[in-house]
Amino acid sequence: MDQGIRIIWYDLVDEEKDQYLEWLHNDYLPDLMARPGILWAAHYKIIKTDETIQKLSQFVGRPDDFDDVPAGSEYALLAGAGSPHLFFKSNFDQDDNKNSITQTMFAKRINARMVVTTEQARVNGPEIGQRAPGTTPGPFIQLGHFRVRSIEEEFDLNAWYAEYRLPTIAAMPGAIAARKLVTIAGWAKHVILYEFISEEAHHTNFMDHEILAFSDGEWTNRVVKYTAHAPGSPSIGERIWPTAK
Repeated sequence: MDQGIRIIWYDLVDEEKDQYLEWLHNDYLPDLMARPGILWAAHYKIIKTDETIQKLSQFVGRPDDFDDVPAGSEYALLAGAGSPHLFFKSNFDQDDNKNSITQTMFAKRINARMVVTTEQARVNGPEIGQRAPGTTPGPFIQLGHFRVRSIEEEFDLNAWYAEYRLPTIAAMPGAIAARKLVTIAGWAKHVILYEFISEEAHHTNFMDHEILAFSDGEWTNRVVKYTAHAPGSPSIGERIWPTAK
């Protein structure tokens, strides 16, 4: 199973996007998939035109050191492994470090922010049959990554996921799965990855739950107010590699 996931958020300069994406999708990611221990890789373009998600991103809390956190939020590159420790072994990145083309392309990433996570909990949705276990996440995702401020909030947050949010996703039409992750390296402590079969399925079935964030007295409203999110979080994204069939 894919217990370890590495996520890199970043931006690109407009005039370099085509060259970078062609190299990433045709050269780098197929090579990454061939490395021992890598189970899958996925590249997502973050969508910034949805009014509800943009409103939510403006509504959530931000940390005191927000201006010091790298602000990349146009793309999210995910890689899954059996264990998060794979990403820390000295030989994992040695080919990248020795390859001048790879280093030149990596340098095109702007405001890059990385976390390495391990899985805390997961639920399968009604559409889990759309993918096999341990394979590439769904064609449409929502990602949140954040901290909280106190021990009391840690307990409340985890109760919210266990008692409300994850069971809701497990029964939601159009949902493939949801994974609650915690980081072992990186700025954020908590990461949530929701997977859907399409943008339409996400908007039709999930948004009614997200808008509870704006309703005083709702548990979701309380959680959203005390979570301190990284730049661009929460966000939604469409998978651009591998392309959806």
